[in-house]
Amino acid sequence: MKFVIVGYGRVGTRTCRILAEEGHEVIVVDNDYDKVQRARKEGFTVVEGDGEEEDVLEEAGIADADAIAALTPDLNVNFTACMVGKHHGARTVLRIDEDYREDIYEKYANDVDEVIYPERLGAAGAKTAMLGGDFNVLADITEKLQFSVFEIPADSPLVGKRVVEVDLPEEARIYAHGHANESLTIPMPTTSIEAGDQLAVVVETERVGEVRDALSA
Repeated sequence: MKFVIVGYGRVGTRTCRILAEEGHEVIVVDNDYDKVQRARKEGFTVVEGDGEEEDVLEEAGIADADAIAALTPDLNVNFTACMVGKHHGARTVLRIDEDYREDIYEKYANDVDEVIYPERLGAAGAKTAMLGGDFNVLADITEKLQFSVFEIPADSPLVGKRVVEVDLPEEARIYAHGHANESLTIPMPTTSIEAGDQLAVVVETERVGEVRDALSA
């Protein structure tokens, strides 16, 4: 898969390394000379420029990217980059700092696919928000949330339906999907669910049972 990472700071650096280690194509966008040189030294393709500029993102290949993660400390830059990515059909992941008020969070969260808090999730959160990853175990990410993987049984009413039609508890989100014996990847809304498929879901720990029931009942 192809990812555009805006911002090669602490979170951006680690996110790029994780994605590259898994064999994905990563393009870095940053306007800081030192960060640009460091990214290039580590072997990444880099476009030097402002991540909020559409022509810069187009040079980075946003038109055919699977996702964009805007991970700079500047919320306005991140949001603008995500809106460019959204316009080009890419999945959008927005960094926001924890000290923003809830109303600010809601203002931005409604327009992007995912919001990540580096202080809480770090680079692993950015990576999983874009990709889902190959989950094999339950992993707690906060005191209240966890990633869980559910296998779709043959008698599930979801067999034959599209991912977008899955009805889950309000706070649960599908992050990744994989057919039997295949790696988990970001699903398209029209992806069809088959018996034996796996769905990776982030959900409040206390509601895991509800999600399991929804996927198998």
